Amino acid sequence: MTPQEYFNRQIQLWGEATQKSLESKKIAIIGSGGLGCTLAMALGTSGIGEIHMVDFDTVSAHNIHRQIAFTLDDEGKNKAKAVAVLLEKKNPFVKAVAFDMAFEDFKEMGNSYDLILDATDNLPVRSEIDKYAKASATPWIYASVEEYNGQVCFFEDANFQVFNISDHKPGGITAPIVMHIGSLQANLALRYLAGLPVRKDMLYYLYFNDEGELVTQKFGMPKAE
Repeated sequence: MTPQEYFNRQIQLWGEATQKSLESKKIAIIGSGGLGCTLAMALGTSGIGEIHMVDFDTVSAHNIHRQIAFTLDDEGKNKAKAVAVLLEKKNPFVKAVAFDMAFEDFKEMGNSYDLILDATDNLPVRSEIDKYAKASATPWIYASVEEYNGQVCFFEDANFQVFNISDHKPGGITAPIVMHIGSLQANLALRYLAGLPVRKDMLYYLYFNDEGELVTQKFGMPKAE
């Protein structure tokens, strides 16, 4: 199999030169749960050369219904390692590296990335990702999900610290909203890495109203001081 065969439909979309450019890109996905699995599946098969998965947690039975990279056979395994193994089985042209550790330890490693993707589930860690990204001049994409809603923002100059940084844990979550928000996050990431226009520092908030209609709202984020 050749890259031209594997990535045929994307090459039809934007040409071999753009597809080739993705081979030199390196990204980090912080968290390998619901959002992290969706991001890994979407981006790990898109031609990005190197993907680093970061998560200290292990797969539990209640994860599997919405964390699409895992099967029942993965219960008890480290999430980042399980995702990395699957990525290299799905795509022979990607290098997937797992980091079985918390972000606090990962950020001390001094790695550099073209883009960082937040797939965590708590605001304090996202705040640390923002500080790390700002210090290293690396763009990052925030996402969160809860119940039937979610939000996404490509952070470059905006100030993440306007959020109320509390240790709020999400309540119940439907599996499709995780995939929906993760797909939006992945689309922004892939467009950026492929050199296509991306609206930055804009928060997209998506939710289903009481009549089941999908509503999308947009909010400009204030710049960091």
